[in-house]
Amino acid sequence: MAVSIPIVAIVTSLHLIAFIFAVGAERRRSTAKIVPDEYDERTYCVYGTDASTVYGLAAFGLLAVSQTVLNVVTRCLCCGKGLVTGSSTTWTVFFFVFSWTTFLGAEACLLAGSAKNAYHTKYRGIFKVDDLSCATLRKGVFAAGAALTLLSLAGSSLYYWAHSKADTGGWEKHRNEGLDMSSSNYGQHEQQEQQTSGFQKV
Repeated sequence: MAVSIPIVAIVTSLHLIAFIFAVGAERRRSTAKIVPDEYDERTYCVYGTDASTVYGLAAFGLLAVSQTVLNVVTRCLCCGKGLVTGSSTTWTVFFFVFSWTTFLGAEACLLAGSAKNAYHTKYRGIFKVDDLSCATLRKGVFAAGAALTLLSLAGSSLYYWAHSKADTGGWEKHRNEGLDMSSSNYGQHEQQEQQTSGFQKV
């Protein structure tokens, strides 16, 4: 199977857009501050924008689409035609595992970060009580998702390239070799019969 430029372009584009969204999610994490309630003595949390949650979920979806496209094309390694044994197949399996590991890690960070960022603490306690805080997403979760997205892009690209080198038809290759051998034997048999008939005529 030859490398398809459109497939490479689609997978790369989706990964890069997901990376941009993940970086945006990290930069737009929700912030909160504690303010007193004007009607009683309790305090509550006031949060900023929730754009980080939207960016994180967008990155999550784009990355899932990219991984789906890649595995549909390669038939998830195990459902397609057989691969020719050799170093290409070894690298294909390695990059397949690496691609899925980094993909799942990135998805976990993006989903967990989006869920945590969307969680808002309401009332925290009595006014002027020390050590009150509002629940916010800690720094680095979306950044980890962005880094794993780039690693997933590298793994997916290398997996697709190695798969294209190893996928030469498998059983079809052996079947064609068998047909070639049968045709060769049949041709030799015909030549022997023609030679025999020639001798008989002489």
